[in-house]
Amino acid sequence: MNCDELRDYYELYALGVLEEPESGEIRAHLERACPACQSGVRRARQSMALLGTTAPPVPPPARLRQRVLAAVTGRPATRWSWAPVWAAVAAAAIVAALVFHFREQRAATELARMQSLSVSQTRELARLNRAFEILNQPDVRQVVFGTGPAMPPRGRVFLDPKRGVLLLASDLAPAPAGKAYEMWVVPKGGKPVPAGMFQSASDWTAVHVLPGPVDVASTRAVAVTLERENGVPQPTSQPVIVAAL
Repeated sequence: MNCDELRDYYELYALGVLEEPESGEIRAHLERACPACQSGVRRARQSMALLGTTAPPVPPPARLRQRVLAAVTGRPATRWSWAPVWAAVAAAAIVAALVFHFREQRAATELARMQSLSVSQTRELARLNRAFEILNQPDVRQVVFGTGPAMPPRGRVFLDPKRGVLLLASDLAPAPAGKAYEMWVVPKGGKPVPAGMFQSASDWTAVHVLPGPVDVASTRAVAVTLERENGVPQPTSQPVIVAAL
């Protein structure tokens, strides 16, 4: 595990309640004199020390003192300092509260991550299902692009009158920060129509689907430009992909 992944466990490690394998990972980082983990654990221990001083001493009831002494020694004691006992109780309560807090926080973070992953996977599955639906239609129109000697992005566009447009591309570099690719359906007469934003993957491939009916007969081309990530109503740069019908 890297330092970013271990950052949420420093407090539990400082309390001595962190379980494996995270505890072993932090120990390994500390043994390697990892500056990030050394600093993080040091700050966590300082925080735990400060928290331990925040619990005010609470004197126990006199009757409780006598009963405890009688049970332990068989006789009442004349001199007994309860301050260390109650300080230990207070410290234990703080430790228990912190352990519960950090475990609850960790569980909430993990739940949020799993929910986000589930939503992302559901969207990806729906997108792939739409892509396969378009590919499997008998009357789908297929157009190849990027076959020139300059080796631009290559791939195919599939147009189905009822189900939409599917773009499959390779050799398409990931968009820079703040940018994304925007697909356009270019009619034979009129301005390009926005057809959705997408990003290429780390392996320079891309799959983008525009669902819904499309007038294939009146479409002149399908194009892609690089735009700002929230999209634009009309292209502002030269197309990186043009699939002419």
